[in-house]
Amino acid sequence: MSQFMKGIITGTFTTLAAIGSYRILFENDNQESLSSKTRASETILKYGIPDRGPDIRVYDNHILSYDQAKKTPVWVAEYITKRNIDGPADRRKIKFKSDPNVQTEFSAENSDYLGSGWSRGHMAPAGDNKHSQEAMKQSFYLSNILPQNLENNGGFWNRLEMYCRDLTKKYKGVRIISGPLVLPTTDEDGLHYVKYPIIIENEKSEPLGLGAFIVPNQPIGFEHSLKDFQVDLKKLERSSGIIFTPKLDTVKIPDLCQIDSCNLMKKTNLNCI
Repeated sequence: MSQFMKGIITGTFTTLAAIGSYRILFENDNQESLSSKTRASETILKYGIPDRGPDIRVYDNHILSYDQAKKTPVWVAEYITKRNIDGPADRRKIKFKSDPNVQTEFSAENSDYLGSGWSRGHMAPAGDNKHSQEAMKQSFYLSNILPQNLENNGGFWNRLEMYCRDLTKKYKGVRIISGPLVLPTTDEDGLHYVKYPIIIENEKSEPLGLGAFIVPNQPIGFEHSLKDFQVDLKKLERSSGIIFTPKLDTVKIPDLCQIDSCNLMKKTNLNCI
């Protein structure tokens, strides 16, 4: 098993244990006479501020926060309209590849997934980028990918992605934030989750409805509806430690599933995009 997959399995998909990491340099500097501010800027961090990489990375049709330790996204944000889901882009001409914007030592590789038992699951889907070959190509960067249960990736999760695209036929735009979520569980096999807040907008770009979902990263049959995995946004934010829309007052925004059906595509109509 590669170091990447060990990190994924013990980091992303299990509860983390606290581990201290120390690097010590010995010097003879006299620090007693320095002010706190000077000591902080010139002495304690004399050799620079520890760098975890850019806080956000911007692509043609998605933005993400990347975890260099786990080599997976923390969250991926999209804004899609009817224009995004229609066009000439062809995924058959694109292959998964390491993100050229991520340093090699912090980047996932295709070999990390081989024999791992996990599929490469898009957060910003290829089907959301049919308008642009370049945007679709960027969606195949491994910075946008999570280890995902194969059946879930091609089944329930695929249906959820198609549902979001269908929303663009009724509303001006759909804002989506997706990413991994580690939750405590009593299940002896351990359950893993993916989070998914969705906002739909009207012609004035005003929010009409909001839905938040936590989807287990495991096979999900067609007997389950999307509503089975709906949660309160505040609960999702507490669980993830992320305030998804800090500039938006979400209290008065109606429930997405009350405005729209939240019904996913049936098995007979399912096709991968």
